[in-house]
Amino acid sequence: MTKQGMDVLVLGGTQFVGRHIVETLLSAGHRVAVFTRGRTPDELPETVERLHGDRDGGAEGLAALSGRTWDACVDVSGYTPRQVRASAEALRDSVGRYVFVSTVSVYAEQGRHPVREDDPRFPPAAEDVTEVTGETYGPLKVTCEDIVEEVYGERATLLRPQIVAGPYDPTGRYTYWVDRVAQGGRFLAPGDGSDSVQVIDARDLARFTVTVLEQDIPGVFNLAGPRLEWREFVDVAREATGANAEAVWVDAATLEAQGIGWNELPIYVPASGEQGGLMDVANDRAVAAGLTLTDPGATARDTRAWSAGTPQKVFLTPEREAAVLAEHG
Repeated sequence: MTKQGMDVLVLGGTQFVGRHIVETLLSAGHRVAVFTRGRTPDELPETVERLHGDRDGGAEGLAALSGRTWDACVDVSGYTPRQVRASAEALRDSVGRYVFVSTVSVYAEQGRHPVREDDPRFPPAAEDVTEVTGETYGPLKVTCEDIVEEVYGERATLLRPQIVAGPYDPTGRYTYWVDRVAQGGRFLAPGDGSDSVQVIDARDLARFTVTVLEQDIPGVFNLAGPRLEWREFVDVAREATGANAEAVWVDAATLEAQGIGWNELPIYVPASGEQGGLMDVANDRAVAAGLTLTDPGATARDTRAWSAGTPQKVFLTPEREAAVLAEHG
């Protein structure tokens, strides 16, 4: 039976993924409170209750949550065990289901094709580790997952999203490509066009989160969208933006020789590389539970409509791109 008119607490909730989840909950007729540090402006509707505190501050930092109850909690801002241990235990008797937004980066064998929910994870990080780096991010999320399952048991749901794309994305990783194609002209495209691109639209993640809450679904779910070859992705971006852009494919060996990697070509992962499986994430378990996927063209079109009026991060600079293209011929 679908639950109606729930009271939901979102830890985080003002930025990107959290914002989409909050807006989707409201659209479905639920009541929402967000718990944040209150340091960044938000554009959420006035109907959202704002609670302020700091999960790094222990019990004192969570004081705003005391004496309250909610039907469910969605945790989109838990990155360290200290944060998640504090909130999970503080809310143990105050919420029903606890949905933790984790990541596919918890998987240890990232060259597997495809990556599935039961694949091995990294060894968990120690609970006193607080520095989030490229090396600790996955292990920290493993520990956070373990804490949520320990505290909530069958009331826990773990979501492991692929790279998240869509409007309001502060990382700019997916957005870079849509914007670059929209500029037109010759542009550097990584590989030979046969590697894979796979992301999850933030709105699909949000809808599935609401489905999990309304239907009280436990378990662990990978959240990944349609898997495209890079040449297909470029075609999708061209059609979505209406741009006259020409892809110049530069093979992985040349890119490596030029010292160009993830930091300048975001979301590009060679299929045969050590992390190639992260662009081949199985989503069948989530689809069976109600995950629906936005057409890739709509994701590209809507992302560009938002990014066109929003300053974006710089990845591969025009000068660097021009130099590589000139050398490539």
